[in-house]
Amino acid sequence: MSRTVACVVGTRPEAVKMAPIILKLRQAGAETGLRVRVVSTGQHRDLLDRALADFALHTDDDLALMRPGQDLVELTSRCLLALGQWLDEHRPDLLIAQGDTTTVFASALACHYRHVPFVHVEAGLRSGSLAEPFPEESNRVLTARLADLHFAPTAAACANLLREGIPADRIRVVGNTVIDALRWIEARPVPLPVVPSTDRLILMTAHRRENLGLPLVRACRAVAELLRIDPTLCLVFPVHPNPEVRSVVSRELGGLDRVHLIEPVGSPQFVALMKAARLILSDSGGVQEEAPALGRPVLVLRDRTERPEAVEQGFCRLVGTDPDRILSEALALLAPTASPLPARSPYGDGFAADRIVRTLAERFHVLDLDPHAPALDPNALAPRAA
Repeated sequence: MSRTVACVVGTRPEAVKMAPIILKLRQAGAETGLRVRVVSTGQHRDLLDRALADFALHTDDDLALMRPGQDLVELTSRCLLALGQWLDEHRPDLLIAQGDTTTVFASALACHYRHVPFVHVEAGLRSGSLAEPFPEESNRVLTARLADLHFAPTAAACANLLREGIPADRIRVVGNTVIDALRWIEARPVPLPVVPSTDRLILMTAHRRENLGLPLVRACRAVAELLRIDPTLCLVFPVHPNPEVRSVVSRELGGLDRVHLIEPVGSPQFVALMKAARLILSDSGGVQEEAPALGRPVLVLRDRTERPEAVEQGFCRLVGTDPDRILSEALALLAPTASPLPARSPYGDGFAADRIVRTLAERFHVLDLDPHAPALDPNALAPRAA
């Protein structure tokens, strides 16, 4: 009997982290008859399509839910209604979503209402504050109450779920699929999307809601001062399409010497920029996961993180948007005496998607596969050769 697995994505990070799972499911489905449908809510329109294309993927169904000026209440309600209608029409055997977006929470709730098993990838991340990041932290907490199976990336994420009363037999620690995606991208290198002014490149990204306005102004001014102090440095900033981000970044950094403000780039180009960078400043969760695997230090432009492992192991430093702290930490990491970081990831070994697909075969019988897959071995997360 043919079985169907739905993979729902809405944003660029979801597409990147779901891509290894979709590719593995389709590979297995070619032998077993499994049907895999990729459903897009269109929460990030152009960025999502570009991210899927980086992995030679496309959507089977596009719900096209985004509207100009749409707030979270409108987006959530429209997601819930559209996903409920899609489930009524297609009746998949299970639905998988990744992360912490409105798309993920609405998917979990729609599945709950329609009695469709919901699988949560990258489950168990917690910052401890519903306001940071907003609304992602609340999306994670609410999704955890609705999921039938939780794929936690780390032991700490698993422990968070257990503390919240999630049964242990519904949790699997598998690593983070972002490392699977990173390894796939690294095997297909591309040129830098910009020719930097100097060979001492700083990469910066910022887009979180809690950093809009004055916090982003403060972070940009700190970077401008850093460039003034050290003329050997240059900055590359792929600017998020959010108008509130663009107006601040353009005003504070546009026109400065050795500053390259560029359009958002695809995953291969962004990985190339990370590998070329001496230092990364970002409020992105995905960057906190990817940069350690490349041996690149990150100043996290947030006061809290739901990814503490990289901070504990010295790859990331929480600096918020305080200009003095950004400047002092950046100068310390860029000093000639600073020790280079090993290329080692606390988030996985590149085989998370394999473990996920094998577990689905075992748990939901959607695939006729040997259910055994190698356990995640923390000792295997050793530094890679340069």
